Amino acid sequence: MKCSIVRIPTRSPSDVSALGEAIRDGSIEPRDVVAVLGKTEGNGCVNDFTRGYAVQTLQRFFEGRIGDAASRISYVMSGGTEGVLSPHLTVISRTPNAKKPSGGTKSLAIGVRRTRDFRPEEIGRMAQVGAVAEAVRAAVAEAGIEDAADVHFVQIKCPLLTTDAIREASARGEAVVTEDTYKSMGYSRGASALGTALALGEIDGAALVEADICQAWEKYSEVASTSAGSELICCEVIVFGNSANAEGPFFIDHGVMKDAVDGDALRRLLDAHPEAELAQVLAKAEADPSGFVRDRRHTMLNDSDINHTRHARAVVGGVLAYVSGDPMIYVSGGAEHQGPAGGGPVAAVFRRKQP
Repeated sequence: MKCSIVRIPTRSPSDVSALGEAIRDGSIEPRDVVAVLGKTEGNGCVNDFTRGYAVQTLQRFFEGRIGDAASRISYVMSGGTEGVLSPHLTVISRTPNAKKPSGGTKSLAIGVRRTRDFRPEEIGRMAQVGAVAEAVRAAVAEAGIEDAADVHFVQIKCPLLTTDAIREASARGEAVVTEDTYKSMGYSRGASALGTALALGEIDGAALVEADICQAWEKYSEVASTSAGSELICCEVIVFGNSANAEGPFFIDHGVMKDAVDGDALRRLLDAHPEAELAQVLAKAEADPSGFVRDRRHTMLNDSDINHTRHARAVVGGVLAYVSGDPMIYVSGGAEHQGPAGGGPVAAVFRRKQP
């Protein structure tokens, strides 16, 4: 396969004008698009309807160009562009090749999968962990990635609990993991991240129990990025990695931020690939559950006006925008089991410079 990414700025969740221009100038071929990863300017919380609005807009846009084939595209929208983060879309394309590339150089490879739909009582529990692990393994295989070490970012859009879903489960005599809809976002993100860690061998599945979800912070994935929303009831999985079965100028690498101000994690990636051009940054943001960053107290967890995930996105977005020199990057809040407590994965997609 040959995979590529194109970043598209947006003026609103319903703006596809720049996307249309990219298609007209040949930068994007609609039939090759397998996923669209976006940052929308809502609050990123339970009632952030900019995510669903953007998904609906994109579905209709692609339906007008490729018909029913638009349904196979994964639309993953992450709400919240606090601080300097710029709303945008990252359009991911994959073109099949008739034969395996020669030369042994590993290039960007993408795999996309969906889980089954979840019942409300399964969200944030081991049923979700297992289903995500299965989908991640399938996406890795689809991408032609032969070594888990070559997986550098796994983006997952997962569901959350709404009051209607909680009521429906209760009517059937089923208990949900929490009746706090906001907290359900964290449980869903955490279960999805642990599913990724399980699939990639980052944790011992035999030692994983349901009580670990959003409790055992020492169990995490270094490449998972999960985002919860009310616009779906399954998990959409996008695996980013490198493979000798892929070709093209793009490749990806990753690091782990130890805390919200660890810009050196990205700087090390940039220094490791001076010969390449940075194409996109993908990262997770989290407020340290200890209440401290570098031994200094923070108040993100105690702010009754602004959710801590919004604080974290603003901080990490600002740090990584400074290091990369570009605020049009993908930073998602809520990093339960995604990197060490208070930190999170950061990946950089590069484009090799042509001779």
